[in-house]
Amino acid sequence: MSSRSLNRIVLIGNLTRDPELKYTPTGTAVCTFSIATNRSWTSSDGQAKEEVQYHRVVAWQKLAELCGKLLNKGRKVFAEGRMTYRTFTGKDGILRTIAEIVLDDFIVFGEGRGEKKLETTVLKSEELPTKHEEVKSETSKEETVNPDDIPF
Repeated sequence: MSSRSLNRIVLIGNLTRDPELKYTPTGTAVCTFSIATNRSWTSSDGQAKEEVQYHRVVAWQKLAELCGKLLNKGRKVFAEGRMTYRTFTGKDGILRTIAEIVLDDFIVFGEGRGEKKLETTVLKSEELPTKHEEVKSETSKEETVNPDDIPF
């Protein structure tokens, strides 16, 4: 008999850097960025405390393209996805484990740092490339990902 389980992460925080949009050799878009979340509390001795957690987020395919276009450093974002753990051998030969959130959905809040007005880009699904088409960045030079550089 199988039991039900749930792997769901929901975050509201600020982007710590601009998203990095790259492409695999087969043309699949991959976008990575980090979200910072803050927690504040008062200790038993009355001191105000604050803690910051940083979360690595990765988006794939059409969602990655949207992240690359709509997100930037300092922007507040709602992110929903699932937690994954990957193990890989680094260039130094040491086995490493990384935790990241695979993005399923996101919502952009308010205005980003240094922006006067939020402009929303509405993309119709027929305007986005299909899975089988080669994807090219409109705003930056074409980047490719060497399969040997992907640790999964």
